[in-house]
Amino acid sequence: MNPSSILYSASVWLLPVVFAITLHEAAHGFVAWKLGDDTAYRQGRVSFNPLRHIDPVGTILVPAVLLLSGARFLFGWAKPVPVNFARLRRPLSDMVWVAAAGPGINLAMAFASAFLLHATLLLPDEGARWAQANLVNSLQLNVVLAVFNMLPVPPLDGGRVAVGLLPRSMALPLARLERYGLFIILGGLFILPMLGINLFTWLVGVPASIVISFITEIAGID
Repeated sequence: MNPSSILYSASVWLLPVVFAITLHEAAHGFVAWKLGDDTAYRQGRVSFNPLRHIDPVGTILVPAVLLLSGARFLFGWAKPVPVNFARLRRPLSDMVWVAAAGPGINLAMAFASAFLLHATLLLPDEGARWAQANLVNSLQLNVVLAVFNMLPVPPLDGGRVAVGLLPRSMALPLARLERYGLFIILGGLFILPMLGINLFTWLVGVPASIVISFITEIAGID
């Protein structure tokens, strides 16, 4: 990959990655604040300014290394927004809304990106191509993040949603998985593919493709 190609790839991925990851965290903090927990608010994290949420390693370095190495997927994270679930007005049910807020805003950004593609026709050719690449990347990345984060494995958002919705007899064992959740996720992403088992494709790739097709159809994009 030549230097100009590297710079172009970085320029059309930087904004989608930064906004997708950081606004995901901001949404958690915003909903928690509205539901009674001001922990994130007091730390200045209830903000849609990406600079307040960027983790130099997780938001910049890791995605950049994966992108430049030609990896088939991007993986990253922002600084987690602190949420004290015990301070929520209705801890169990409100936890569901706080957890779902992150994937929810990712889907909202995916829809916005799809509809904004129409506006790129008003730009000069070079600017239009660059803006289209950013918006297509934003659409795809936000959908993948939403689907991935809704997998029912704590500490992913889907795991917390499941804990809040399942009967206590099922929720407690699932909640106890949180201490091992990161290892389960990393194993699924990196170790199982080495053994020829690609769960990521079936659990995230296939559902994400269906969601992307639905969004593009709603937005009237070919």
